[in-house]
Amino acid sequence: MKIVRFKADGAVRYGELYDETVRVFGRSPFSTGEKKAHGREYRLADVKLLTPCRPSKLVCIGLNYRTHALELSQPLPPAPLLFLKPPSAVLDPGGAIIMPPDSRRVDYEAELGVVIGKRAKNVPAERALESVLGYTCFNDVTERAVQKEDGQWTRAKSYDTFAPFGPWIETDISPDDLLVEAYLNGERRQSGRTSDLIFPVPELVSFISGVMTLLPGDIIATGTPSGIGPMKAGDVIEVRIKGIGTLKNTIVSAGGIKE
Repeated sequence: MKIVRFKADGAVRYGELYDETVRVFGRSPFSTGEKKAHGREYRLADVKLLTPCRPSKLVCIGLNYRTHALELSQPLPPAPLLFLKPPSAVLDPGGAIIMPPDSRRVDYEAELGVVIGKRAKNVPAERALESVLGYTCFNDVTERAVQKEDGQWTRAKSYDTFAPFGPWIETDISPDDLLVEAYLNGERRQSGRTSDLIFPVPELVSFISGVMTLLPGDIIATGTPSGIGPMKAGDVIEVRIKGIGTLKNTIVSAGGIKE
């Protein structure tokens, strides 16, 4: 099932995407009980897709692909490297990533996003996927020069619009061996498989839930494969995950005018 969150007729709703039709849910996908559609339908072309959930936090993982650690000449981490992005960084699919006025290098990072479906605290790895609703495409946009200067990553990762994800949540897929790619202006720049993850999804959910309570709608961004690189105003960046879909965003200058 592909779960979407969308705006139509002045209201925000959840629904199921089936072919080119959105069937409205009678209740939130994060509530208990069945999430049956109640009969109202829209054409996909007639709705505005929003981020498929509203996370209380976005928990991101650094250096979680073996190829990316090698690319940066970094040793493999002994435990997941956690950092957070604030909800204010969230950006809808199709929205514009805004380059900060003082930015020097803004990078794309294609990632698999894990969407938490129910409250998770101290969850064992063997039961971790019971807390997962599904998976989505995520772009961990990063101001690379700031990241290097600060040493810690909060400022570099937290600018407004630096957390695009979507366009929907795919519930019927395994996270074990998905192809994750980034395309800049139609040219492939990143390509990796989640089988290369140092810490796979069940381990991440378990580890993070031992640190902080994960709430319905929270996102775990699982790390990026090798091939990270810069973007500039006027570019189009796509995160493609086979079996899930494509997240597409444009890049604009701080004034909102493409350069």
